Formats: sequence, C-alpha cells, structure tokens
Amino acid sequence: VIGTGSPAGCTSAAVVRAVARGGIITFDCGPKPVTITMTATARVRNTSHQVVLDGGGLVTLSGAGQRPILFQDTCDPQQQITTSDCYNQRWPHLTVQNITLEDGNSTVPQASGAAFGGGGGGAIFDLGGQLTVVNSRFLGNRCYRTGPDLGGAAIRALAQWRGRPVYITRDTFRGGRCSNGSALSSIGVSWVVLNSVMVNNDATGFGANPAVPGTPGGGSGGAIYTDGNRYSVTVAGTVIRGNHAREGGGAIFFVSDDNTGTLTIVNSTLAGNPSAVFWTRPYPGIYFHSSGHPRVINSTLR
Repeated sequence: VIGTGSPAGCTSAAVVRAVARGGIITFDCGPKPVTITMTATARVRNTSHQVVLDGGGLVTLSGAGQRPILFQDTCDPQQQITTSDCYNQRWPHLTVQNITLEDGNSTVPQASGAAFGGGGGGAIFDLGGQLTVVNSRFLGNRCYRTGPDLGGAAIRALAQWRGRPVYITRDTFRGGRCSNGSALSSIGVSWVVLNSVMVNNDATGFGANPAVPGTPGGGSGGAIYTDGNRYSVTVAGTVIRGNHAREGGGAIFFVSDDNTGTLTIVNSTLAGNPSAVFWTRPYPGIYFHSSGHPRVINSTLR
C-alpha cells in the first residue's frame, strides 16, 4: 500500500519502490483525487510474477512531460534477465487498473543515449511478459514526433508471452501525439480492445514506412498502429473518433507483412478519423494490408 491516508505519503519514490518490489499495489492517499508527479520512471523487475498497479479510481501518475511513467522489459539486464529466452517468458504479468496516466513522454534519452523504448511508450513501455490494462485513462502522452515503425504515445508493446494479446478493457485514450499509433503501437503483438474510447490522438510523422527519401518517416495510425506477421487485432464495443493520421489510417493502421494477420471490428464506431494520404477503401479511417479484408461486424465506419 502506497500512502498512509493522506497525499503526503503518495510520492514518486514510493511508486518506484512498490513497482520494483512487485505484487498487488494499491494507494491510501486520502478520500480525494491525487496527482503524483513522477520524478523517475517506475520499472518492473523481471523477478516479479504478478504486478498489479491499482489506483482505486482516485490516482493520477504524471510524467510531467519529462519522462515515461511505467517500464517493463524482460530483455533489460538492469531489471535482471531471468530466462534463456527473454522474448518469450510468462512473467512478469503487469496489470494497470483504475488509474490515470498523463503527460508521459518517451522522447527523453536513456543514460546510454538511446531512445527510450525505441522511441515509443510515453505512458507504458512493455517488451515481454504480459500486459493488461483495465478502466484507466491515458491523457496527453507523447513519444517521438517522427520516424518509421516507432510509436505508442500511450502504450508500446513488443514480444508478448506465447503471442498472447495485450488486453485493453474500458480504457480512455485522449490527446496522444506520436509519429505513429498515438494510443497503441506494436510490432508482432496481438491486441484485444474492449469497450474503450480513443479520441483526438494524432500520428504526427510524415513519409510513412519505409520512409520516403528525404522524409523522417511515420505519420500512420492516429489511434492504433500495428505491424508484423501473424498477429490479430480485435476491437469490440469501442469508439474511435476524431483521430488523425498525417499519412495513412486515421483510426487504425494494420500491416501483416506475410498476409496472415487478421483485423476484426465488432459493435464499434469509427467516425471522423481522417487519413491525409492513404486508406483502404471502403473502410474510412483504416489502412489494412493482409489477405482478404477486415472483418467489420455490426459497426459504423464513416
């Protein structure tokens, strides 16, 4: 438990310590909403199994526009390598629920000088293990404004255990800005997005992927950007509205390089998501590259 009944005990340092320790993490910061400004990124240790960060509907973690908020990387030796195949291991399983993550920013270089998370994951970066997000809000997060294949102003996910999907349930993504995928971004990762809202997110890069000569690349997937081979994206009971891509896929950019991937949209509304350069007709707001077509069931696209 972070805090002892008042906001005074709810500090960035306490969050960082709790996430490193793992287990089920809750907050006791008093009866009113509280914002904790993170002065360091909270990093999941690879020796953890279940890590649950539960804000109880009252807690906001802010990156203050200066840093990413949560980091999990099973291949990062600083968090301890725990298996012989760090790209395919069951643990840690990070669950983030009932919390707001705002003003995260992954453009801040790491100590090595390399781009944080390859340039993505302003609020959450996750390579390996498993990730679940429930009843949470992602507001005004950022990652690099240009570049091909990087993305995820809110969440960047890579290499999930046994190809299991990242689950996004009853979450809100608003005001993200990134080269690609200003809500969600991944390479080779499946997603199940349920009963969520994605509004006013912008893919700000230009030149697409691979980048047109003379451009930095990017600009696709205003809300969701996915790439890879055999993977799937399911969007159900979800509203994606008012997002924008400077290149393609104002709502969703979906590319399966070996044409085995599947995109399914069920009981959802995708509306007013302009794609400035290209999209796949007759699916407004979507760029789709795989065999066949997206499966659109009982949904509105306009």
